[in-house]
Amino acid sequence: MTKLHTWDSAEHLKTTEDMQAYLQACIEEAPDDAAYIAHALGVIARAKGMTQLAKDTGLARESLYRALSGEGNPEFSTVLKVMRGLGLNFAVKTN
Repeated sequence: MTKLHTWDSAEHLKTTEDMQAYLQACIEEAPDDAAYIAHALGVIARAKGMTQLAKDTGLARESLYRALSGEGNPEFSTVLKVMRGLGLNFAVKTN
């Protein structure tokens, strides 16, 4: 019998470039799904280290887990703090 393992994308995001590519792919896959994008940021946050992100953003670790779970609905200011804390930023382009 084959044992199945749970896939955790966070385990495979090793570099800032990996994280940027992952977030870009998630945005392209579901550009109108705020919960999906928040979850993607949560995956990146776990890969980078939620405790360090909490320190960098000044937000409580528990609040970050909740906001970035895909079930939460983070304020835009929280998203901006998280992006900055992860070393990522938004780029604007035309369709």
